[in-house]
Amino acid sequence: MVKLTLMILFLAIPFAFSACDTAYINAMDKMGYAKRDLLSSRVKSARDAQADAKKDIQSALDQFGQVVTYQGGDLEATYKKLKSELQRSEDSAETVRNRIEAVENVADSLFAEWKTELGQYSNADLRRKSEAKLSQTKNRYNDMLGAMKRAEQRIDPVLRPLRDHVLYLKHNLNARALAAMKGELVKVDAQVDQLVREMNRSIAEADRFIQIMEREPG
Repeated sequence: MVKLTLMILFLAIPFAFSACDTAYINAMDKMGYAKRDLLSSRVKSARDAQADAKKDIQSALDQFGQVVTYQGGDLEATYKKLKSELQRSEDSAETVRNRIEAVENVADSLFAEWKTELGQYSNADLRRKSEAKLSQTKNRYNDMLGAMKRAEQRIDPVLRPLRDHVLYLKHNLNARALAAMKGELVKVDAQVDQLVREMNRSIAEADRFIQIMEREPG
């Protein structure tokens, strides 16, 4: 019960603070919560954050489309909803960045510990097997992390034009300005499609990595 309570408490600490995160990882390790399990848990969190960001960005795109193809009604309210959807997407993007950083923190700690432990073997055969498994796990991890980062790097190029248009519309909320933006909708839509494909690939890679980590013994 104490272990569970402390685990929940530590999970509330923002992962972006590397020093705090290192202390968290070490504390969890002392409580018997293996770095391997923590890595799997954080990959799940990063995967879920990407899924949430994907939905939020698609929602912001939909709202942008409603603004630029305005057909009547309360335009000010429609604009405010777009602004709100954009902010939600910005928050989701920040969460994705933080979750990926958290994954990297615990992975670096796990692999450094694993490499150090190779020197503690007296049995050469067991050392070779462990070394081979470390190499295999790192390769799988690098594939997964690469997919996550490629997807994350596509987020800002999508949000940047939306950010600009929301800022412009703040002082130009009229039919002429909206008409001029219709061409931008097509461009942003194409960017979002690319982002969604990258995120889907990243989520699939994360799922594969999680399955491997949970299926194989530590």
